Amino acid sequence: MPVVLPTLRSRLLSRRALIYASSSLLVGSGITVYYLNSGPSFPPSTKESRRPPPPWTPPSRFDNLRSLKASSQQEPFDLLIVGGGATGSGAALDAASRGLKVALVERDDFAAGTSSKSTKLVHGGVRYLQKAIMELDREQWALVKEALKERKVFLHTAPYLSHMLPIMLPVYNIIQLPYYFAGCKMYDILAGSENMSSSYMMSKSQALETFPMLKQEGLVGAVVYYDGQHNDSRMNTALVMSAVKHGAVVANYTEVVSFYKSDEKLKGARVRDELTGEEFVVHARGIINATGPFSDALLHLSSQASTDAACPKPTSLSATPASQHKNIVAPSSGIHITLPNYYAPKTMGLLDPATSDGRVIFFLPWQGGVIAGTTDAPAPLEKDPIAPEEEIRWVLEEVRHYLSPDIKVRRGDVLSAWSGLRPLVRDPKNVETSGTAGLVRSHMIYVDPQGMLTIAGGKWTTYRAMAEEGINCAVKEFNLRYDLSGNDRGSPIEKCITEDVRLVGSDHWGRNMFIGLIQRYGLDTEVAKHLSESYGDRAWTVCDLAEQYDETDDGGWPLHGKRLCDLYPYIEAEVRYAVEHEYAVKATDVLARRTRLTFLNAQAALDALPRVVDIMAFHLGWDLARKKQEIRSTVKFLESMGLKREVVDAQYKNVGGLPEPIPRGWRQTLVIESERSLRRVLSFISTGWEFFSSGAKYEPVVIDGWPAVPPVYSRAKFEKGELVALRNAFEAFATEASPNVAPSHIYTSAPSPTTVMLSTKSLPISQVIQVLRKVPGYQEMSASGLNKDLDYVIEEAGFKGRKEIGFEEFVEICGDLKEITFAPAQVTHDSSRKHRKAIPVEKSGGGV
Repeated sequence: MPVVLPTLRSRLLSRRALIYASSSLLVGSGITVYYLNSGPSFPPSTKESRRPPPPWTPPSRFDNLRSLKASSQQEPFDLLIVGGGATGSGAALDAASRGLKVALVERDDFAAGTSSKSTKLVHGGVRYLQKAIMELDREQWALVKEALKERKVFLHTAPYLSHMLPIMLPVYNIIQLPYYFAGCKMYDILAGSENMSSSYMMSKSQALETFPMLKQEGLVGAVVYYDGQHNDSRMNTALVMSAVKHGAVVANYTEVVSFYKSDEKLKGARVRDELTGEEFVVHARGIINATGPFSDALLHLSSQASTDAACPKPTSLSATPASQHKNIVAPSSGIHITLPNYYAPKTMGLLDPATSDGRVIFFLPWQGGVIAGTTDAPAPLEKDPIAPEEEIRWVLEEVRHYLSPDIKVRRGDVLSAWSGLRPLVRDPKNVETSGTAGLVRSHMIYVDPQGMLTIAGGKWTTYRAMAEEGINCAVKEFNLRYDLSGNDRGSPIEKCITEDVRLVGSDHWGRNMFIGLIQRYGLDTEVAKHLSESYGDRAWTVCDLAEQYDETDDGGWPLHGKRLCDLYPYIEAEVRYAVEHEYAVKATDVLARRTRLTFLNAQAALDALPRVVDIMAFHLGWDLARKKQEIRSTVKFLESMGLKREVVDAQYKNVGGLPEPIPRGWRQTLVIESERSLRRVLSFISTGWEFFSSGAKYEPVVIDGWPAVPPVYSRAKFEKGELVALRNAFEAFATEASPNVAPSHIYTSAPSPTTVMLSTKSLPISQVIQVLRKVPGYQEMSASGLNKDLDYVIEEAGFKGRKEIGFEEFVEICGDLKEITFAPAQVTHDSSRKHRKAIPVEKSGGGV
């Protein structure tokens, strides 16, 4: 022992040992400092966020149209960008920030298509990384690396519109746990200095504590990684307004109808103002096609360009030159549904990487709701695609697989449903290739023979990189460094600066700015947070447009910010701001894209529609006819967001099947009252004729002197006469009950005199579908959809393994089936009287 201690001491205190220890300490300290400073940096809190920023009012749409008309062959725009989605708006900001003279036109509203119907993620793509590694695909690897870099830029340039979000991958096979963890760590490493926060593993108990809605059976643990999330159409609006602030001229609802060329290159386009029908020519040195899924339509127009600078319309179809372009875009749809917020924690998303058909499902909290959806399904090209019912049901079925069995996943919980088109592009060199071969996985820049530059593909996360690459190419292709006289405009034209250009609303924003809004305007906390996170420092301007009101009508403290809908924090002042500062000209612009009410709850958007139209009518000078037209077109749009037309008809049956516009002035009031009176007269005549011609009379069901009320088996209420139809169908197939099946009792009414019916029959559970096929209301469902929902209901009700059921059990199954399958009936609208307060549609789950 005496010999060992000196030897050990000499080795521990040797020069080599001290060098190793010092080096280890230095490396460890460096790693610690790196870890402590990793992740996104938040804007520093300053006193600037306690007060409004300098005012800024953008030029009006009328002024922008006038600037477009003022262009000429002698004074053209440097660039005409067609398409006001993420790519087009990003390109406009990039070009304008370099000092170029830019015009942007959009056929619909900004972000009306793909850019407002995304998954709302700012991500590199863990599934792309998996494919890159498993398939040794360098292109996928480069795509993920580029997206991860852009993810951090995204959070820097628009901090109020984007944030990081932890996403959980639940693991039900212990072998997958190290596989998923290694993949997420590779994701972190690939992000490098742009990484948000380190991924980590969770035990089973930690996963259930964090995400209590998760299915517990078979759960091994979970892996959590970080990605970004944003408000997509608000981000698009911020891009547009930032481009305007840098000098760009923009116009929505302005469609390109034809092109003209000079020296075999496009030099301008005839455009039409969709609101007035007026047409005029916009001259430009170069044209960029950023129309996403509709890129081919513009490429066809390019190949048919005229040599006449006036861009005259062809006198007939036969006079139109034949298009030489071959389509390069293959649209792919992603359907998403919005569920109530009780389906997921507020600050944790979920990813299911192994669905029944191999697609990936995201389950993400967003704007007070929960988005569930997937991507990558072939789809036809259309303006407002509708999410197919079978796709909605498929998503619900997949959600049931990983949620706890004590959560009933109901079709009526779907508050909105939408489908967005993603443009997968094919390399023009491989245009003849069929299938997915030849499809470019990221984005593509293509210059056609007429000189039009097309940017297509990619995703929201990489919009800035796409714009940078596109404008770099445009500067060279159209020789924009030099003006028309050949003078050098300087190197800044060739240098992109958008990595450091903070979008409108970011400069004076801080994470605690909402407190200043509360203290200055008396806003609800929820409203103040919403305004701060949707408008940034422009929220002060929104609040300046808010009217004072007394919520209690008893002379209490005056408040600002009257809500459009009690369930959501959107206020009336946002409508005014959207019209005056963000080029909103239709009710859908406000409900779907300036606010996100339509995406969160289509029914709530329908309820808010008359007030939104009334506010817009005051600012835009709409008459009663235009207000009705706006309501009709918005209801049609809401149908593409999952709202059923029959629900609208039932809700507004007494007022003509559509929401009534709010009258302003005695003339509009007189017209609306006259229409109401006429409808009442016609309804009375129709109802009276049907009553007397049928000879029907009302006979209440009476039991022991009291009206009989059928028992309620679930939240779902059966329609009048529905129990009779169910009983008749049951009796037609049922047989005398086996000894092990208890007799069923139910109060109901037969078609003959009303009596209390007692059923002792039973039905084989395998024949339930056959019975339901005889009942109106269940016949319309597809066989596969009804079968899957029925299996879920039988298992959820505890009847799995049973061979026979009685009538009460049959009705219980029907009630549960109706509850998870159909949206509940809406309260009939009647402006002449007030109804008792109904359960809010979000809380009841009564969706679309």
